[in-house]
Amino acid sequence: MARNEGEGGGDGEAGPGLSSSSRIRAGPDPFLVVCRCFSFVTALVGILCIAVNVLSAVRSFKNGSDVFDGIFRCYAVVIAFFVVVAETEWGFITKFWKVLEYWAGRGMLQIFVAVMTRAFPDYSASKKDLILLQNIASYMLLACGVVYLVSGVLCIGFLKRARQQKEITREQAVKDLEQLERRREELEQLLLAERV
Repeated sequence: MARNEGEGGGDGEAGPGLSSSSRIRAGPDPFLVVCRCFSFVTALVGILCIAVNVLSAVRSFKNGSDVFDGIFRCYAVVIAFFVVVAETEWGFITKFWKVLEYWAGRGMLQIFVAVMTRAFPDYSASKKDLILLQNIASYMLLACGVVYLVSGVLCIGFLKRARQQKEITREQAVKDLEQLERRREELEQLLLAERV
């Protein structure tokens, strides 16, 4: 009888433990969710800039008359690729290019790519679709770059990194707590087995 009460008491103790771990998991930080969404949008705009510059380079090399514009577009593609990779916040990239870790640096890079995408427009009637795409891509990336630059000056990037570190620490604490709960249950089972 005492064993049944002990087992019931053990289950009753496990219940509050589980509720405390679920209480720790309050959900994702809304600020970090907004930052991730903005980063995703910026990466998509960067991919659009890559596509537009590739199309412009192909048309420039195909005509053969404007080789310098084609070379310029190739450089724009490479630098726009860095914009997209910087938005992934891949540790390998930020380790070697520390300036991309800071939002002001990212903003300046994005503004530079937007200017490169918009530069040397060809106003011939046959390329109006390409010019429209260039304008859309460059102004969207320019807007993202300005937001990053202003946010970097206001130290929003520092706040984001601090919140990310806090989220990582909280997730690790939850994992440790769950591991302790599992270990406690195993030890209780061993203790009950020894009593029998």
